[in-house]
Amino acid sequence: MRRVLPYGLWPSPLAPERMAAVLRLTDVQWDRSGHTRIWREERSGRGVLVAQENEGPSRELTEIESARARIGYGGGDFTTGDGFVIYVGEDGRLYRLPLAHGLPRPITPPFGNAASPALSPDGRWVLYVYSDGKTDLLALVDVEGRRWPQKAAEGADFYMQPTWHPTRPLIAWVEWDHPNMPWDGARLGLAHLEGDPPRPSRIEVVAGDAHTPVFQPAFSPDGRFLSYILTDGEWDALVVMNLETGARRILVEGTTLAPPAWVQGLRVYGWSPRGDRIFYRRQEEAFALLEAVDLDGRITRLDLNPYTWFEQLAVAPDREALAMIASSPILPPRVVTWEHGRLRVHRFASAERIPPEALSFPQTIQWRAPDGTTVHGLYYPPASTEAIRTGLPPALISIHGGPTSQRVMNYNPDAQFFATRGFAYLEVNYRGSTGYGRGYRDALKGQWGLLDVEDAVGGAQALVERRLADPRRLVIMGGSAGGYTVLNTLIRYPGFFRAGICLFGVANLFTLAAETHKFEAHYLDSLVGPLPEAAERYRERSPIFHVDRIQDPVAIFQGAEDRVVPPHQAEAIAEALRRRGIPHLYRLYPGEGHGWRRAETITAFYQEVLDFLRQYVLFA
Repeated sequence: MRRVLPYGLWPSPLAPERMAAVLRLTDVQWDRSGHTRIWREERSGRGVLVAQENEGPSRELTEIESARARIGYGGGDFTTGDGFVIYVGEDGRLYRLPLAHGLPRPITPPFGNAASPALSPDGRWVLYVYSDGKTDLLALVDVEGRRWPQKAAEGADFYMQPTWHPTRPLIAWVEWDHPNMPWDGARLGLAHLEGDPPRPSRIEVVAGDAHTPVFQPAFSPDGRFLSYILTDGEWDALVVMNLETGARRILVEGTTLAPPAWVQGLRVYGWSPRGDRIFYRRQEEAFALLEAVDLDGRITRLDLNPYTWFEQLAVAPDREALAMIASSPILPPRVVTWEHGRLRVHRFASAERIPPEALSFPQTIQWRAPDGTTVHGLYYPPASTEAIRTGLPPALISIHGGPTSQRVMNYNPDAQFFATRGFAYLEVNYRGSTGYGRGYRDALKGQWGLLDVEDAVGGAQALVERRLADPRRLVIMGGSAGGYTVLNTLIRYPGFFRAGICLFGVANLFTLAAETHKFEAHYLDSLVGPLPEAAERYRERSPIFHVDRIQDPVAIFQGAEDRVVPPHQAEAIAEALRRRGIPHLYRLYPGEGHGWRRAETITAFYQEVLDFLRQYVLFA
């Protein structure tokens, strides 16, 4: 029998230590034989490569080394060859590591950073993205590292997703320039190579422009086609281009296919080995669907039950077998393969000792913004097999980062941590989020700091009106761009929320524009406006200039090595709150950057959040 206990104090199986023990699975690929799967998992900040041949036991490839690319927000950590992997080490260099025996050996010089290595079909060359923090380019190096790397493409501000033609001397990639982000506008480059070492002899742009983003180029295995995702209008389209005639066909359209490319190495589709169809992820609001489309445009939906979200789709080179990282709101991430309609699990991110019925399954929820736009969210009700309570629960209103991002129907450890303790939990996919059309995503341009705040408050009001949350115990929580929304909401709506939780949040738009990393150096040009013309707007929307209006308790968490939002922004807010006597908590975590990686940090963070909520929300 379930006991009657106060909301927020329910016994939860998700202790802070268990939160820290969950692996972060980031990528999975096949080797060139199709018999070995290689995936990457993060353990307390270290990127570990793991291999599994056929259905045999898995084994670690990197014992003390860490595979971790560091261009921008990371990603594109490794690629596979015939009996070896090429990965990016912590020092930014490319390393070659045999699958059988042998130690990793660097193949690039010890300066700058590499990402997204792609191996040539003959196994002799590695094409990769290189950055020294100021200049980005595509480079080529021989797979043994005997020669100095050569430039393959330069001149653009950014590069991603390089790929090789299977038989001809052709490479393709995506590039873009400031002030764009890759989802604003990008170009698909195609280069013909000549010589040994190969050098580009002719480069052309075959798709995309400053206003039309393009994503994930891939050559068909038979070499006839170049495929890519294009956003020319409201929705994405999967396009195939005949390399002989230049003719193009749209195979899939009218949906969301491409995620915002916050990191390198993202994949949402792949060609079948015969080149007769493409497997891809279609997104319907917050759900992911697995489908296949043939070259005539006939679409087949494949069953992924019980999973509602998957990432990093990879097709085996020798058969129609798919590997991916899949999850659902009540199933933590797993490395999964699909073959002949059968799903098989190869790696669990956690021990999965908690029964699914003890977790919260979210429901989609919508409400109207002041301008009439339908705003979207995911509502997690309190869940427990041990406790029950009547009345209205306290609620956490969670604001995702980006702000061009989205909360989806995957496993959300934060939501489960709080829902299993008797909190309601709302993920707000505010205007500016991905997944609901380009118009919805672009609505935040020039309006950051306004519409996100409106939608945070609107989501909380929707819960109150539907009797899903206690209006006296609402808490707003967010990190990075979401932390910026937390601070601005507390400033503009004092007293509406009982408290706020801000993780590495933006406090000063001027210093963000001046100090952030290259990838986002001009992001504010579209979100707020270019400087100096928009200086007054920057001042109006920077929390640091209005912190005297914050009346509610705030918990502030910050990484000491954060390069995106440096610690002095959080420290300035904390100092201003201290001077005015506003209840607050400030924690600076050594060794952490823009997010938590270390187990000890994750454990401490969740415990301190619980203590903060008990003091200022549950027992206040």
